[in-house]
Amino acid sequence: MHRIVLGILGSGKGSNCRAILEQIRAGKLKAECRVVISDVEEAGILAIARDFQVPAVFLSPGKFRTKLEPEVEEELVRLLRAAGVELVVLAGFMRVLKTPMLEAFPRRIINLHPSLLPKYRGAAPVHRAVIAGDAETGVTIMRIAPRMDAGDTFAQRTHPIGAHETSEELEDALAVVGARLLVEVADSIADGTAHEEPQDERLATHAARLTKEDGLLDWSLSATRIHDRVRGLFPWPHAYSYVEGRRIIIWRTRPLGHAAAGPPGTVVNAGADGVSVTTGDGVLALLELQAEGGRALPAADFLRGHPLPPGVRFDSQPRESGQG
Repeated sequence: MHRIVLGILGSGKGSNCRAILEQIRAGKLKAECRVVISDVEEAGILAIARDFQVPAVFLSPGKFRTKLEPEVEEELVRLLRAAGVELVVLAGFMRVLKTPMLEAFPRRIINLHPSLLPKYRGAAPVHRAVIAGDAETGVTIMRIAPRMDAGDTFAQRTHPIGAHETSEELEDALAVVGARLLVEVADSIADGTAHEEPQDERLATHAARLTKEDGLLDWSLSATRIHDRVRGLFPWPHAYSYVEGRRIIIWRTRPLGHAAAGPPGTVVNAGADGVSVTTGDGVLALLELQAEGGRALPAADFLRGHPLPPGVRFDSQPRESGQG
């Protein structure tokens, strides 16, 4: 069987890229990766490429806007063609490709999208699935089209979401799922047997990009909903709230399954097992917290320097100490 030549475009920490290169190294993906191109120079995907001895190319982040300028796409085309690339794989590449790339590689650009398309099109599909409390998500391998995440799909694979799984953990798991699915899709593309299905536009939903403001907690929600939000906002922008004007970042939580008296956001107990806080429905234990400017600590360690006695309230705004 012909070993198809891949080029990977990606960004971020590179979980997808690592998983794909591991499949190639193990001989499961009958392909050769000749170049990895990204806007992350050292800490992420390009460092992974170098670990696997794959040529890595850094393009300045200033060149990578959400919609690439034609001259940037032309540079990408030149780099990929010089490497003899036959199939371009987008692995966490959050940019919209337009005419130069689509014309240079007609029907030869595919994307590993971490959702069951057409659900959660957009920039934050993993985070939005966790925040919504979904029990499962998955990976879709699709052909790139002019509209973001709207191309025909080659294959999908479902994957469960654990009740305490964070977005970061789920992203890493989906990277492995996607790389294994790519084995099947790349083989079918290489031998001409690939089959595509159009997406049902009636079922399309959007996974909007996260902002820092998304991290502000609403204590009137249920303990389970807040817990889902905390793990969905990990590792960025993190969930946070205010206590007497101090911003406190909340890293890990656990719904306790019982109720307690007091308005939502009220501390009812604080000790080695966590900080118990009332919500709109049930009590939530805060297990790991961070004072702004500090580092994340288990609740017992955090409380030594930042006491949270019963009756203190978490607020959705930086209310000054002593105000009603």
